[in-house]
Amino acid sequence: MATTSREPRDSDVYDEAVRGTCDDASLCKRYAVSIGYWDDPYLEYFVRLPKERKAPEISRGYYARVRGVNQLMTAFLKKTECNCQIINLGAGLDTLFWKLKDENLLPKKYFEVDFPSIATRKIHTIKRSQPGLQPLCHHRCRPSRAAQTRGEPEEMQPGPPVRLPTLLIAECVLIYMTPEHSSCLLRWASSTFLASMFINYEQVNMADRFGQIMVENLQSRQCHLVGVEVCRSLETQKARFLTTGWETVNAMDMMKVYSCLPPADVKRMEALEFLDEKELLEQLMQHYCLCWATKDSPRLGLADIGL
Repeated sequence: MATTSREPRDSDVYDEAVRGTCDDASLCKRYAVSIGYWDDPYLEYFVRLPKERKAPEISRGYYARVRGVNQLMTAFLKKTECNCQIINLGAGLDTLFWKLKDENLLPKKYFEVDFPSIATRKIHTIKRSQPGLQPLCHHRCRPSRAAQTRGEPEEMQPGPPVRLPTLLIAECVLIYMTPEHSSCLLRWASSTFLASMFINYEQVNMADRFGQIMVENLQSRQCHLVGVEVCRSLETQKARFLTTGWETVNAMDMMKVYSCLPPADVKRMEALEFLDEKELLEQLMQHYCLCWATKDSPRLGLADIGL
């Protein structure tokens, strides 16, 4: 492997590079939404439409990511009848809160965690948007020390109730943390909440040549994947949960997730843009995965959730 689990020497440069991935992902999502891959009327408040065209395989990858995470999340919300809370780790410019509001699926509590600069930027956008976003914010959003993605959460104001079923979501977050830090976070989550589910989307199969090229490309931008050793395979992805107190864990690469999505909607999506290089799409999808783990002391049936 080209990288180790040690922290980069210049943490400020590293943090800035990680923060940059928020804008990269948001621009890709904004373009995909503009083409019609999925609906998100709120993203335009946070992200301008990119001038350049994004490759179809990138948009299809984001489609699978958004649809896969949403299916698992919706199953959790229905299983708990929304009597639960969501903690969105590394939320960036995500518009999940408003999506759930529109679908009448808002949980009792909803937390977003990210770098203070990103959280502040998002709050500023919400407060200045009239009338699109601000009425839903209730002026209760504020950054805190919990808006840091590298390490165990130190505080959340107000703190998440431990007895409320809890869904934690992390999309391309843990790989930017050392295995020691991500294990600490996962152990904290499994030991804190009586009933919980963790959805993790990130890289996998990173030990092959394609994975190494991905690592090298990000390294050239000072973005070091310090947690990449846990992303060697689906088995190492599952092991990280089983060794930190979680009772069940499932893991699929994104090609498998893609095959589990509703066929009618996939057919609609595939008709939006012609895809010339299907092999590249398959390679990309085989190097990302969706993992979900559960711990369910009250026996709510969380282990039955799947795609």
